[in-house]
Amino acid sequence: MSEGPGSSGNVAADQLRLFIERVERLEEEKKGIADDIRDVYAEAKGQGYDPKIMRQIVRLRKMQPHDRAEMEAILDTYKSALGLE
Repeated sequence: MSEGPGSSGNVAADQLRLFIERVERLEEEKKGIADDIRDVYAEAKGQGYDPKIMRQIVRLRKMQPHDRAEMEAILDTYKSALGLE
């Protein structure tokens, strides 16, 4: 059985549809995870912790130590220049 002239276009369209559906499923999973993270911060807030500060700590922990040290040094320089110390 031979394939007709538009068959490769159908294969490409099917492949594209599969990619789109995979992305949509992952986006839905990402939304669910974001909701779970929000719930954890809400629970922590209920226990007296400050979610804003917790988010900063999470961001700092993701950084490489030398990047964090450099950022903190620059922050200290800026704070000093603005009289915030």
